Amino acid sequence: MKPLLLLILAAAFGVPATATADPAPQRVLNVGYYDFAPAIYSDSRGAARGEVAELTRRVARRAGYAVRFRALPSARLYAALENGSIDLWPGAQGKPGLAAHTLEGRHTLSRINLNLYFRPDTAPPRIPVDLAGRAVILISGYSYWPSVNTILDDPALDLRLLRTSNHVSALEMLRRGRGDYLLDYQIPVEQARQRLQMEALPYVRLEQVPIRFIVSRHARDSATIVAALDRAYEDMLAAGEDLSLPTD
Repeated sequence: MKPLLLLILAAAFGVPATATADPAPQRVLNVGYYDFAPAIYSDSRGAARGEVAELTRRVARRAGYAVRFRALPSARLYAALENGSIDLWPGAQGKPGLAAHTLEGRHTLSRINLNLYFRPDTAPPRIPVDLAGRAVILISGYSYWPSVNTILDDPALDLRLLRTSNHVSALEMLRRGRGDYLLDYQIPVEQARQRLQMEALPYVRLEQVPIRFIVSRHARDSATIVAALDRAYEDMLAAGEDLSLPTD
């Protein structure tokens, strides 16, 4: 009898019968990321922090979505985008291995520089000839673009590739002469350099990478998600909201 009573009351007072129904639950997007402090990183409790994380929350909320962040190593993040267990990554545009599995948003959120750093007592290298036989420090888990990988994998250059787990230890290795060059991104290097109270390092820029919303094609309604995020970003810009992010 209760449904019939609700229909009678709704008709009597001019209220649509659907108004009494519970609202549909909000879609939750699984957002993947890997540590790229200070832009996005996990705090001591495992929560996603940083300006990229906050912007993602804001734009997703405007688009009508809730978000659930998940920190992953880069290889596992890319695999999760390929199988659809991660819906969204605020990350690098144009990753060749992801092209068939992802849709990219229209808007560039920020740009990051990939640089080759060297000590002040080292002459600026001519790329790639001056790298021959040298030791290059890399951050474990990071991947690069074809033009950079071609240099790293060139047997004629006979590079020694030294890997370390974080940016602080990478800078320490370079400073102590345990490597000749450091291949790393500018934003985390600057944070690590300030932490070490280290002087600014000279570098050669190898790539400038746009950061965009990257949506897995295997996510449910993937085209709808990327369109909604684009529209929300545009609406927020039009409303005068500050959407700026750190840019190298």
